[in-house]
Amino acid sequence: RPRKPRPDAYLAPSPFRPQVAASDRLRCWYTPFSEHHDRRIAILLGNQTTDKLFHTLLSSLDHSTRQEYGGGLLRFAQFCDDHNIDEDSRMPASEELLAAFISEKAAGSRSDSAVQNWLQGLHFWHKVNGAPWQGAELVKQTLKGIWKMVPSTSRRVKHPPVTTEHMWALWRGLDLGNSFDAAVWACACLAFWALGELTVPTRYSFDTRKHVRRDVVMAWRVSATGVRSLHLHIPWTKSTQTDGADISVTGRSDLDPLHAMRQHLHTNTSVPGHAPLFAFEVSDGSWAPLVKDWFLTRCRAIWSENGLQDVYGHSFRIGGTTELLLAGVPPEIVAAQGRWKSMAFMLYWRKIESILPLFISRSYNRTHIDAVNNAIEGFRVRNGHPNRG
Repeated sequence: RPRKPRPDAYLAPSPFRPQVAASDRLRCWYTPFSEHHDRRIAILLGNQTTDKLFHTLLSSLDHSTRQEYGGGLLRFAQFCDDHNIDEDSRMPASEELLAAFISEKAAGSRSDSAVQNWLQGLHFWHKVNGAPWQGAELVKQTLKGIWKMVPSTSRRVKHPPVTTEHMWALWRGLDLGNSFDAAVWACACLAFWALGELTVPTRYSFDTRKHVRRDVVMAWRVSATGVRSLHLHIPWTKSTQTDGADISVTGRSDLDPLHAMRQHLHTNTSVPGHAPLFAFEVSDGSWAPLVKDWFLTRCRAIWSENGLQDVYGHSFRIGGTTELLLAGVPPEIVAAQGRWKSMAFMLYWRKIESILPLFISRSYNRTHIDAVNNAIEGFRVRNGHPNRG
């Protein structure tokens, strides 16, 4: 049952917009255009097939995404009500209407990422209702203006990278004979050298469609030249969704992710195969998943004791990518391991480069950074991308 709306969520009563939970607005809010579209499809396919199609389309989004998109629909409806925009003009929304909406509701008061979520929600709402989407050049230009006007309170804090200093502090501070600490160390090593979508949000939110299981197929390999590696597939990532991703990590003489993984599996040998990969044994003989907050709390406690910069979950991937580049690994190899397209990878490095001077340590010096910049420039030229301008 929907809760009583907050004052900033007030919306004038309308049969087109019943009071429902934010996650249900994509399904329950409609317009004259969507009514006509539904009737046309129902005549062609029947009500049952039409309902099934709409349900399937909505199921392509996570519940949290439907909630975010529902928030964008609310802001758009409020804007249209404030300006007496008739129902027929709300879908399909003209580009001028979309640009005016985000300008009035966001410029100087909201982050550009929040506005992007609003527009993505409106775009999806149009898509599932068969309405053409008009967000083109005018909307893009308006977004650029909003980005420049984002208030300092809404700007994201720049996240420092996890450095090798952080990793060595973890190694010294964790008790690898402890089931929880062994899981933390293995997860930290894989997140540092591969990607970080390896924990679960809460103790009871493990979902096999999204989270890798302990009985995942692991390929432990040794090349003809003696290089050790571990390969496994995770079922979901934020960028690839249900395509998942293949993780490949290489053995090292220090901070070895392969040894960390074997240690974790050995220490937590009684955890069943259907549990999350980094689940660990608890005192009553059962097991618990490695929850993201538990993982970060343990890491931060050790880093604080060692006087190291506090970091965030994504900082592991930033740090791992940076270490590989600074170690002289060719950008093509780092991009392939991170499953980036070449342009996305260059943009990613530029973000990393911009934060390194803020969190400078023994791990990073200007000479190393300049060498990586030269390598990235060669990567740009080889892939035919324009200069940053």
